[in-house]
Parts: sequence; structure tokens; C-alpha cells
Amino acid sequence: MIPRTSSTRRGDRVLAFATPSFDASVLELCMSLPQGASLVVPPPGPLLGAELAEVLRGGRVTHTLLPPAALATLPPDTPGSLPDLKTLTVGADACGAELVARWAPYHRLVNSYGPTEATVVATWSDPLEPDDAAPPIGRRLPHTGTYVLDARLRPVPDGVPGELWLSGPSLARGYLNRPGLTASRFTADPFGPPGTRMYRTGDLVRRDAHGELHYLGRTDCPRPPPRWSNTTATTASWPTRSPRAPTCRTPPSCAPTSHGHCPSISSRPW
Repeated sequence: MIPRTSSTRRGDRVLAFATPSFDASVLELCMSLPQGASLVVPPPGPLLGAELAEVLRGGRVTHTLLPPAALATLPPDTPGSLPDLKTLTVGADACGAELVARWAPYHRLVNSYGPTEATVVATWSDPLEPDDAAPPIGRRLPHTGTYVLDARLRPVPDGVPGELWLSGPSLARGYLNRPGLTASRFTADPFGPPGTRMYRTGDLVRRDAHGELHYLGRTDCPRPPPRWSNTTATTASWPTRSPRAPTCRTPPSCAPTSHGHCPSISSRPW
């Protein structure tokens, strides 16, 4: 889904940071051209550090979506020196408290979450404020369901960790030519209308008293995944990608799921 809170309008300028082969580029396109805004296409090549700062400044970019790892490469004096930048959205990886403390005082900073299987974005935070804790990944977007469930698919109370499941019309149909993997990740939605499905993200979260989700880790892998995953386990709507899904071997200290796959581990070359 494309969040309405991106708030772009005619005259705004959105940076095309993601390559067209990755799902984040769809968000950049939908935030810009249909709204009458411009899409700023940078020169080819790596876009990090001082080069990225110069593109943001010289291109008069007003809205951009960046992975935290790329944002962290910008020179220390960059925050506050980009007068045109209105909204800075982070995604694709965990955003730390230090980045929030560095950028939130100067720009509208938003944290986002969404595996490829849910079509770009599933949750979107309120504008972040500096805090010692990791920022939340936000609340569900309209027409997107976010369920925090236990191992028996029962909703858990606020504040209790559980696995995040997603539902809604933006879900992919499944993985191309991978019926077994599709069946293990996409199941019938017991909370929705008949015939609807929900997607098992493998992400461990908790919901706070304000309704915002907080990412806690993975249920099936020893390392945290990106929040904007772009899986090599091909979704049915992307028929030209590789049908092979990455797997992870989980040490005994982890609590693996029965399928043993981690399709949300990113292959995005940030």
C-alpha cells in the first residue's frame, strides 16, 4: 500500500533512490508523478555520503526514502542543512535511536515497515521524536490488517510479544512455482471475510498502548531482517525473478518455524 501520510503535492520533489527492479521504487513513483510532483533521478553509480548529500541539496529534494545504513553515511553537518527536505522516510532495515536523535530535530522523520509480499509498505509511524529507545514501526495503513498472534494464531494482549501477520488486498498471490512455500506463508485469514488470506512475516513484534508496533526480532532466524524486504523467493506478480528462496540454518538457541525458510531476508543491494 502507498501511505497517504507521505503528503506529497504539486511542486514537491521525490528522490529516486531505489533501482527500478526493487519494490521501494514503486513507492517513489507513486509519491511523485501521480501527485504532480517531480521524480529526481540521480546520476548513475553509488549514492552515499557527500554525493548523496549533494543530490539532496542540489536536487532540492523534498521527500526521500532511505535505508538507515545509507542515511548514516551522510556527513555529520548534513541534518539541518537541507532547507527543501520536508519528509525523510527510513525503511529496509532497523533504524536506531542515534539516527532519530540526529535527524528528527530538523526534518519530519518517519519509520516504515513492509515486506515485498505486502506490496511495499504495511505500517507507517508518526513523526519520530528523539528517544533513547529504538523507534516504533508504526500503525497499519488503511485496508491493511496487522495481527500480533501467538503460536496457535491467537491474538496476544498489548505489550506481549507475538508474531506479526499481515492481511489485505495488497498481499501477493504467493511465490511463483513454489506451492509449498506459498502454503507455509499465506494462510486463510480467520479474522477477515471468507476467502481472504493473511501472510506470516516471521517478525516478532509487540503493540504498545498507543497502537504502534515495535519490532523485536525474528522468530525463525538468528539475525534481524530488513523492514523493507525484497525477497528472491519470487512473488507471483514478479514472474521474471529467481524462484529460489534463501534459507537459514537456525542454531539451537533460536526458535525456528517448521518450514525453515527466511524469505524476508533482503537481497536489496543498498
